[in-house]
Amino acid sequence: MGTTRLETVPEPKYWHLRNVLAEALDTEFAVGEILPNERELAARFGVARATLRQALEQLELEGRLQRRRGVGTTVAPPRVGVDVSTPRHEWPGDDQDDAASWRPRDCVLAPAPAAVLRLLETGPAEVHTVRRVRITHGQTVAAELIYVPDASVPELSAIDAPSGPARARSVLRELQRLGLDGQDRAVELGSARADDAKELDRLPGAPVLVVTTRYVVAGRVAAVSVATYRADTCRLTFGDSGDLEISDRDGPQERRAS
Repeated sequence: MGTTRLETVPEPKYWHLRNVLAEALDTEFAVGEILPNERELAARFGVARATLRQALEQLELEGRLQRRRGVGTTVAPPRVGVDVSTPRHEWPGDDQDDAASWRPRDCVLAPAPAAVLRLLETGPAEVHTVRRVRITHGQTVAAELIYVPDASVPELSAIDAPSGPARARSVLRELQRLGLDGQDRAVELGSARADDAKELDRLPGAPVLVVTTRYVVAGRVAAVSVATYRADTCRLTFGDSGDLEISDRDGPQERRAS
């Protein structure tokens, strides 16, 4: 099979138009302003409406535009800066500001996905799965699943809080009793699963940012968190939290507790 030199491939028309439109959004339109209709835009830039739609869809995926039924296409506000840094020895929910921004939804005892079991370094087993969402400026920006093996919360009582948000808070409280050695974190681009898409008000398959965190206690992984952030409205910030891990398609090349 032959190879194609990328520099010889012409830029797609929709991508060139996307760049032109992005420049126009920065110089000619204000946040919240409604764009002209597709017919007017296509005539202005001398392109087919199919090409225009591709460019608009790309800008929408990037969070530059918002399409609202009955309103039209408007210029989106800048991405919300969401701080995902945490102190190195702090469990999720320890900090008051963190606890206020995350809202517990439920907790169930169920088998963990194979990928999570690999991160937990354990065999097939049911784990406590806490689901919660993150609210920033009144908007749901993330949905998180925290997987906790039963061995990490041996004092947890099923009688006190059998299910729901109260059960989720109980699991997190039990985790906070453990002395956390550290955590390691990886960030990658992903696609929204059906449950996450519903929480985030996105379509299944929409691009998202996935932050995976392993919490280490006494040399073992005590819990794994998988937080899914909206890629169209969120800009993740890390503060002074430590290293950013770079992963390839086959998984992280290196993991270390920070």
